[in-house]
Amino acid sequence: MDDLWFSEYHTDNVRFSIKVTRQIYQEKSDYQWISVFDSKEFGRFLTLDGIMMLTERDEFIYHEMITHPAMVVNPGIKNVLIIGAGDGGAMRELVKYKTIENIDVVEIDERVVEICKEYLPKTAVGFEDPRVNLIYQDGLKFVRRTQNTYDLIIVDSTDPFGPGEVLFTKEFYGNCYRALNDTGILINQHESPFYPNDAVNMQSAHRRIKSIFDMSFVYQAHIPTYPSGHWLFGFASKKFDPVLDMFASEWNELGIKTKYYNTDLHFGAFALPTYVKELLNE
Repeated sequence: MDDLWFSEYHTDNVRFSIKVTRQIYQEKSDYQWISVFDSKEFGRFLTLDGIMMLTERDEFIYHEMITHPAMVVNPGIKNVLIIGAGDGGAMRELVKYKTIENIDVVEIDERVVEICKEYLPKTAVGFEDPRVNLIYQDGLKFVRRTQNTYDLIIVDSTDPFGPGEVLFTKEFYGNCYRALNDTGILINQHESPFYPNDAVNMQSAHRRIKSIFDMSFVYQAHIPTYPSGHWLFGFASKKFDPVLDMFASEWNELGIKTKYYNTDLHFGAFALPTYVKELLNE
């Protein structure tokens, strides 16, 4: 029997491949192709339209880094909006905080949630938490009608094409600004700076967010299965500086269990390589 491999082109000249033991599931939803595979090296993994979304082996890096940096900067966060995140990973991290009172999760594709619940149960946890409200709707339309409501908005979007494309527009970021209260924080997955096409999307997102928010920063993580392994996140705020306004000792006293994130790493994540700084300043 021939070896079965999943391959994703990161550029026209670079291909990332994982040896697959079997394909678990595949479906064309109303919005995208959803596939689930098993592998020896990365465990079970999810793809949308042929693009890697998460693997059991390294998803904790992404989900910890898109959630905990905001919580260490503002321990008073009580009302949260997550846009995307149908896999449940960001929500899994947030429900660790007893101080959070409400988490609205807006996902456009109901089938992503259902498939992740069935095939990726280690990630898709927290949906049953009473603080979680799952809303199947377009994220752009949802924030259009929301004002001065949330302490934190997390944009856990796919790449800027298909269903996730509208989540990278200036209109969307402007609506997020209005949906946040006076101390609100916006966290978004910010693409990779390494390959030229990805870097253009990253620069575009940064430029748009910076034109709207008083404070706009970028931080990094290393995620093996994402293009180049070098991934960025955006931290935008109406009030808080993500380094100067940390409550590190208070956060550590909470005893939140993590595998990647810690308060020492928090400082380092905002210290960017020179080439990334240059891209952001262009």
